[in-house]
Amino acid sequence: MSSEIRVVAIVQGKPGTADAIEQVLLRCVAPSRAETGCLLYTPHRDLNRADQFVFFERWASRAALAQHERTEHFKQLVRELTPLVVKPLDVTILEALLDD
Repeated sequence: MSSEIRVVAIVQGKPGTADAIEQVLLRCVAPSRAETGCLLYTPHRDLNRADQFVFFERWASRAALAQHERTEHFKQLVRELTPLVVKPLDVTILEALLDD
C-alpha cells in the first residue's frame, strides 16, 4: 500500500462571505501546489451551498501534509479564514483502498 493520502477539507463560511473566502483560498493554491509532497490541491465551490467550499488534495504522505500545515501560506490561510467561517476547517484524511 502506498503512503499517499487524500484530504477532503470543508470550509463553511458565514452567510455572505463566499467572495472573500474564494479570494483567500485561491491565494494559497500556487504555493501549496509548489510543495514537494503535493500531488493535487484543488478548491471547489459547493453549488448547493453558496458559502461552502471543499478542497480535494493528494499528498505523498502524512509527513508531506504535516509539512504543508507548517508553511507560512497555510498559516496565513487559517488566519484569514478565521473571521469568515462558522467553524474551523473540517479536515478528513483518507487512504485509498484501491489504486485509481
